[in-house]
Amino acid sequence: MGRKWNNIKEKKASKDANTSRIYAKFGVEIYVAAKQGVPDPEGNQALKFVLERAKTYNVPKHIIDRAIEKAKGGAEESYSELRYEGFGPSGSMVIVDALTNNVNRTASDVRAAFGKNGGNMGVSGSVAYMFDATAVIGVEGKSADEVLELLMEADVDVRDILEEDDSVIVYADPEQFHAVQEAFKNAGITEFTVAEQTMLAQNEITLSEDAQAQFEKMIDVLEDLDDVQRVYHNVDLGE
Repeated sequence: MGRKWNNIKEKKASKDANTSRIYAKFGVEIYVAAKQGVPDPEGNQALKFVLERAKTYNVPKHIIDRAIEKAKGGAEESYSELRYEGFGPSGSMVIVDALTNNVNRTASDVRAAFGKNGGNMGVSGSVAYMFDATAVIGVEGKSADEVLELLMEADVDVRDILEEDDSVIVYADPEQFHAVQEAFKNAGITEFTVAEQTMLAQNEITLSEDAQAQFEKMIDVLEDLDDVQRVYHNVDLGE
């Protein structure tokens, strides 16, 4: 798959010394998920997924509780889920997912992040067809063979199982996300190193040193935007 998911997560989490930006973004995502259904993860699959993902980033309990209480309290902040597609240096491809209460501001900020760093925005569908929606779930304390056996016994189909450092990473169709987690939980595994719904590039490219430096700057600018939740791309950054 060409990705080291734990390394990527740690790199993102260390970008801000106090990780306040990451926590703030999770706060918005948790609030939106809680408002879309009941503010209880047992009755709201979207909220349950966000909370599982938040655990892998060590989001503090008070951040989670505050977002859920805000939803319970009837706050009526309105957020739109947006997806932007674009191109970076040397044919690189980028997908940007955002949650925003000001669509015009977000569109302007994302367009500027592309344009000022050697890229340009594309139309809807110009990039996404080169990516596959994928569930990525990681666990520790098991070998790849043990995980395969566990999932086969639970009759859960997955795309791939890879060992990465001290973790085993499972790649599966998005609709299998909860089935994979339940299989692990039924086997007594309740902690996950990774719990993501992501977009995986079908083919990764390698950039020249100069192009990669420009590309990484563009990705950093995009990820630093308050409204941007996730950024996906097709560049092998050697992580």
